[in-house]
Amino acid sequence: MKGELIENRIIVWSIEDSRKLFSIGYYGKPIGIPKPKPDEINVPLILDLIEGLYLLEIKKISIHKSEHKVTIEEMTEICKKEYHDFDKKYLVYKNFRDKGYIINPGIKFGCDFAVYEKGPGIDHAPYLIQVYSRNDPITSTGIVLAGRLATTVKKQFILAIPKGRGSVDFLALDWWKA
Repeated sequence: MKGELIENRIIVWSIEDSRKLFSIGYYGKPIGIPKPKPDEINVPLILDLIEGLYLLEIKKISIHKSEHKVTIEEMTEICKKEYHDFDKKYLVYKNFRDKGYIINPGIKFGCDFAVYEKGPGIDHAPYLIQVYSRNDPITSTGIVLAGRLATTVKKQFILAIPKGRGSVDFLALDWWKA
C-alpha cells in the first residue's frame, strides 16, 4: 500500500488500499465521511504523521514524496518537527497500537489521544490520554480540569509517562460521587 506525503498529512489515494487500512485498525480518516464504517470507504484516506510512521515501521505502507520513497528515519525527523515531544507521544501511541487499541488524536477533548477498544463508530473512546514527562509539573488545577472534562464526556483520564526505551507508566484517574 502506498501513501503520498503532502505537507503534514499522508494521502492514500487507492480506494482499495484505503478500505484495507481502515479495516485493519481504523487508520486514518476517509475524506468527507465523518463516522465511516469500513465497508463504506469509497474515498481516499488521510493519515496523520504518527499513524504514517507507525504503518511504515510495521511495513503496512510505503510513503512517497514526489518520486522519493521516504525512509523511517526521514519520517521520524518530519514528525519531530511537527509534534512537540514527539518521541514521548510516539512511544505512547505505539504502546497502545501494539496492544491492539485504536488510538486517535485527542484534540477535540483537549488531550493528546483518545483511545478506543474496538473503534470509532463501534464504541466510544473510554480513555483520554495526556502524555507527560517524568519531570513535568502537574498542578492540582490541571488534574481537576482534566478530570472534570473526562467525567463530563464519560471517559477515564490517563496520564501516560514514558520511561526508558519502550516502556510507559500509566496513572489512571477516576472520579466518582460519594
